[in-house]
Amino acid sequence: MQDRGWWFGAALSGALVVMAGAFGAHALEGQLAPRLAAAFETGVRYQAWHTLALLAVLAWRASRPLAGQRLALGLWAAGMGLFSGSLYAMALTGLGSLGMITPLGGVLLIAGWLTLATAAGRARPA
Repeated sequence: MQDRGWWFGAALSGALVVMAGAFGAHALEGQLAPRLAAAFETGVRYQAWHTLALLAVLAWRASRPLAGQRLALGLWAAGMGLFSGSLYAMALTGLGSLGMITPLGGVLLIAGWLTLATAAGRARPA
């Protein structure tokens, strides 16, 4: 299984999404300013959607590996780390300056989607 590390990372991200969601809903309830609670929730939501996207591309790669799929996975992984990670850190520390990192993560997430679109567009029919 050539993508074992990616499967492991996606599964770990899924576990972290559940933990972060539960932490945000229970431990942080009423502890954060509404703006920071919303930022934390946005981080969880984006990480969850991109974790599902990782799993979908890994399943796709298992049946039809294409150039660009692994790059998309890498861009999403880095994007989740910067986007969701900066939102989690900002919410937990209150350091608004961490929000400057968030758009960089967003750009990486978008780049992953565009890379995937390019890979799919270039694919030859089976």
